[in-house]
Amino acid sequence: MAKARQWEPLDEMSVTPVLDLRGVDKSFGPVQVLHGAALSAYAGEVTALVGDNGAGKSTLIKCLGGMLPMDGGEYLFEGRPVRVGSPREAAALGIEIVHQDLALCENLDVVQNMFLGRERRSGMVLDEAAMEEMAARTLTGLSVRTIKSVRQPISSLSGGQRQSVAIARAMLWDSKVVVLDEPTSALGVAQSRQVLEVVRRLADRGRAVVLVSHNMNDVFAVADRICVMFLGRTVAQVRASDVTHAQVVELITSGRSGDGVEAGRPVPVHGRGTGPGGGAGRG
Repeated sequence: MAKARQWEPLDEMSVTPVLDLRGVDKSFGPVQVLHGAALSAYAGEVTALVGDNGAGKSTLIKCLGGMLPMDGGEYLFEGRPVRVGSPREAAALGIEIVHQDLALCENLDVVQNMFLGRERRSGMVLDEAAMEEMAARTLTGLSVRTIKSVRQPISSLSGGQRQSVAIARAMLWDSKVVVLDEPTSALGVAQSRQVLEVVRRLADRGRAVVLVSHNMNDVFAVADRICVMFLGRTVAQVRASDVTHAQVVELITSGRSGDGVEAGRPVPVHGRGTGPGGGAGRG
């Protein structure tokens, strides 16, 4: 057997993460669900947040999005400490979250969904032409070509098309961080590939993307970095190119790896990395 390779923290470079959560604690009554959790996301990169059910991913995302208050820890945005007490405050910073249920209204069309609650007006009336043009331009910018008309009702779209609309809606508002919660969980192979292409283009256009996923194929297909959680702790933050599928699964299931990452000792990563394709199965 080859000698185990110790993963050491890398020297911090000049690249500052857009989003940087450090030492996050969160309890519900006597039950502590987050123990010093951490998450960093960088502009132009996809950071995959992975972990088994109950690892604390959803709670950390809710703290990130202002849906839950943190009991302790630091919240830095573009290098400066901030307080995010509500989803509105998170959105004001430029943080958009695409939840698993997408929050789309099936009886409305694409344009109406993308501008719901943020409608553009011209005087006393809605500026339908401007909203239609902006919606079409945003979808084109993400190379979404399968939607024939932005006036199609959401009810007529496939799962992959709906996910693309939800992602485009997040991009429409000059977001700096986009969090995607299990975007391919209910999709087939072809639709999943379509959504992952949109996710990659979202990062390529300068956004910091956080991808919450159990699917290791998806993670290694698009992620630049991987953040692994285990029992409420961040056990590793590594470049996707520095780990294998088996190592990530071992971290997810036991909080440690034979290559030297142990529970409670997150490895900070700075600089840009690119994940390889491949991997199989679900973590």
